[in-house]
Amino acid sequence: MLLLLFTFLAEEFKFNNIFRYQTFRTGGSVMTALFIAFIIGPSLIRWLRSKQGKGQPIRQDGPQSHIVTKVGTPTMGGFMILIATIVSVLLWADLSNQLVWAVLFVTVGFGAVGFYDDFVKVTKRSSAGISSKAKLALTTLIALGAVIWISNVTGGCPWNLPLTGDNCSGTSLAMPFFKEFFPNLGFAYLFFAVFVILGASHAVNLTDGLDGLAIMPVMIAAATFGFIAYLVGNFKFADYLQIHYVFGAGELAVFCGALLGAGLGFLWFNAPPAMIFMGDTGSLSLGGALGTVAVAIKHEIVLAIVGGLFVLEAISVMIQVASFKLTGKRVFRMAPIHHHFEQLGWKEPTIVIRFWIIATILSLLGLATLKLR
Repeated sequence: MLLLLFTFLAEEFKFNNIFRYQTFRTGGSVMTALFIAFIIGPSLIRWLRSKQGKGQPIRQDGPQSHIVTKVGTPTMGGFMILIATIVSVLLWADLSNQLVWAVLFVTVGFGAVGFYDDFVKVTKRSSAGISSKAKLALTTLIALGAVIWISNVTGGCPWNLPLTGDNCSGTSLAMPFFKEFFPNLGFAYLFFAVFVILGASHAVNLTDGLDGLAIMPVMIAAATFGFIAYLVGNFKFADYLQIHYVFGAGELAVFCGALLGAGLGFLWFNAPPAMIFMGDTGSLSLGGALGTVAVAIKHEIVLAIVGGLFVLEAISVMIQVASFKLTGKRVFRMAPIHHHFEQLGWKEPTIVIRFWIIATILSLLGLATLKLR
């Protein structure tokens, strides 16, 4: 919106040309989302607390200390992140860019599913929410629609022109550490990309179990993918680094900037001891947004590296369930794995900060794939 307005006035005011630069608009997006989260945060928390009464229902099979320390804390804090992100993107992004709208589609769609799940939990005073099958079906339909949308947008763009001279396909898969290896998965790519989006969304959801644990790794991943998106969307940088080029992908840096700013504002209220939880409203939408950005910029596999902490959390749950069903024994004292460390006697802030450190290291490893080819 601002890009259109100030570009229109650029002939009379040359300074307005600065709005053409994605780097400037990304910075503006970060600060706008942060400011919005700071402004609406206190009022939203008070309103949610008045409506939810006892706050988010605490799972009975979780750490018993949570029943005492976290009772009364309101949930649905992801609504704060969504408002700040959406408003900031609408202000600063190029709204003619289809990739931006595709990512927003998943973010809002997954957020709506998460909001309904949180609403059911709060109204029924149960930690169960809507059924897993219903949640999976709804998010799958949204993800599939976004993948088809993105594949159609990127299918005609020359994203691998600097390497092979061939036209790209929206169903091709870029491989980290390889310069000219772009396998075309064809129809199977749709299933793969949907799996990436769903996996990222539900992995973030599993990670959101301690104060501040999920939001910081999300911010780190958003900053990382914002940087990668800018490089991938710039023909010269993509050619220099010998990575694929995706036309229009640079605009997703503005979206990632909004996610970073909104997350930073939310962390102010979610830092231990949390005043509010993001709930499924936040975790499903944030994970889905990261997964969709990864699909749009053809860095799906790199997401598994940058978001390795989320992968670890999800795998710990799968191992725990499989082990218990097959042998009747548990590998971890409690899953997801952050609860395992709680049972070992680690303090909550210790777990959270150490997991943040791990997320930072994994982010640096993901960035290294840009040059190690």
